[in-house]
Amino acid sequence: MTFDWGYAWEILPAILRGAVVTIKLGLAIYAVALVGGLILAVVRLALTPALAHAVDQFTSFIRTTPPLIQLYVPFFILPQYGIVLSAEVTGVAVLGLHLATFTSEVYRAGIEAVPRTQWEAAIAIGLDPRRTWMRIILPQAARKVVPPLGNYLIGTIKSVPYLAVISVQDMLGTALNEASLSFRYYEPIALVGALYLVMSLIAAELVRFVERRYAAV
Repeated sequence: MTFDWGYAWEILPAILRGAVVTIKLGLAIYAVALVGGLILAVVRLALTPALAHAVDQFTSFIRTTPPLIQLYVPFFILPQYGIVLSAEVTGVAVLGLHLATFTSEVYRAGIEAVPRTQWEAAIAIGLDPRRTWMRIILPQAARKVVPPLGNYLIGTIKSVPYLAVISVQDMLGTALNEASLSFRYYEPIALVGALYLVMSLIAAELVRFVERRYAAV
């Protein structure tokens, strides 16, 4: 099969519109993962052992369950109980939470790497727990977790095609639709692969820029 440049040029605008959807959803999923992961990490480290154990079991369950199953449950089963969420909201919430269970481990490692003397110094000068976390612990932990968290950005963008199973028209979903109409898969898949390569390279450069900024601090 030869590559038909005329057909590729014809479907490129639709696939680019799908690429915009992929970028928007990828960034939204990443934002949920960053915030959710921090909350999970702080809860596991700051609350009672019983609650920390409950959160630990919850994160283990989410991490070990396939993302596709987690997408199917809220999108296809919850409507039977009167809870209807759009495909985009479902995708961002589910994949964001799934990724948050992984980023929470990064946050936990960064927080635990802060020297114990910093906690003791905060207590000695009379800081309450909230100010200890906000002014002493989290700023120091942030410098340690930025590089590994940045790497998750690339993986997040590549996870967006999962949402095609709940009818989200992202870049891959759009390409498959075009392919099903023309029965030509070579050009749509090749375009999607090339665009994902460009997105990953740009994301990698952003990660390296942020790492250099924090390394210089």
